[in-house]
Amino acid sequence: MPGGWNASSDSPELRAAGIIVPIIFSLIFLLGTVGNGLVLAVLLRNGQVKYNTTNLFILNLAMADLCFIVCCVPFQATIYTLDGWLFGAFACKAVHFLIYLTMYASSFTLAAVSIDRYLAIRYPLKSRDLRTTRNAGVAIVVIWSLSLLFAGPYLSYYQIVHYHGVPICVPIWEDQRRKILDILTFVFGYLLPVTVVSLAYARTIKFLWTSVDPVERISESRKAKRKVTKMIVAVAILFCLCWLPHHLVILCFWFGHFPFNRATYACRLASHCLSYANSCLNPIVYALISKHFRKRFKQVFTCLFFQNKNRKKKKRVGNQVHVVNVGKGFTHSTGGFCGGNTEVTQVPRENSRRRDAEGANHARAWTHQLQDAMASAQKELLEEESLVTAGNLLAMTPPRRSQECLTVHYK
Repeated sequence: MPGGWNASSDSPELRAAGIIVPIIFSLIFLLGTVGNGLVLAVLLRNGQVKYNTTNLFILNLAMADLCFIVCCVPFQATIYTLDGWLFGAFACKAVHFLIYLTMYASSFTLAAVSIDRYLAIRYPLKSRDLRTTRNAGVAIVVIWSLSLLFAGPYLSYYQIVHYHGVPICVPIWEDQRRKILDILTFVFGYLLPVTVVSLAYARTIKFLWTSVDPVERISESRKAKRKVTKMIVAVAILFCLCWLPHHLVILCFWFGHFPFNRATYACRLASHCLSYANSCLNPIVYALISKHFRKRFKQVFTCLFFQNKNRKKKKRVGNQVHVVNVGKGFTHSTGGFCGGNTEVTQVPRENSRRRDAEGANHARAWTHQLQDAMASAQKELLEEESLVTAGNLLAMTPPRRSQECLTVHYK
């Protein structure tokens, strides 16, 4: 941020900021780390991004947000709690560089995914050859390359300066160069991507709500696309709203009246917190709008919190599984045994030998019963065939035998 408000370290405003801001930044860090980590786990698990360009862009957006939260938020929180910058000259340059790098990556990704959504809905068949994961990967490489190009100047924009013996991390460029860079950042990092997103989604929404699709199957597909588009539109709107105050404050500093007082200090502080909060809001949007993400989030939570508990239980008590398939595969032309009745019994290891002996006795009895039933069925078939041969049933239609199902309950 350009400029600064000179206030004593004992002022009420700075004391309040030293308490409130770390709490807000801690919540941002916690929610952002957990939320974006869950998004990465959901998308990377079972190849969720393998054949879906939208998921690939969402993955890239989550990676940018997670990088920002882990590498930038903790350091920026110390500005409002410590008297000076204690992390050295390299961190001073790297942290501010990463702030703008991830901002550019997020804005360019949202612009790319808005175009992808428009093509998927407006030209679902014609765009199939264009909307491939390979092309999406190329687009992501281009996004990060452009982000590096536009964020590169910020490596020399900030530097350590000693103020009354205290090291602080501040911009060192002259005003004219800083003004040009801030304007370029606003145009290419915010205004241009927001324009692309607005135009793409305006045309997408217009097509979704005005066109009529006579095919029911395609209509169901369109409903699913509407849900995805709704989710991405919400993410784009949040990005626009969260980063707008940050850019407005900078523009007001260069082109308007922006005195350094308590009110402007509060505005700058709020703009900082709001822009940083954007990186933790996207997973919340996914969870609120998308049933798929809610389901996957629950699965990941279940695996993380209950898998170790189940492993410990399995170590304490070993289970042995007995599986019995009843009557499977025994069929006949005039009658049959409906097989497939399977029962699974789990017993502790210390009782497995006694249960195995009892099970063997039951299995032998069951085998004899099954053999007797099959012999009885064959005998009845032979009797019917002999009656037909003797001519006793010439005037009768042979009754259809219902299939007999032999169900044996094995314990």
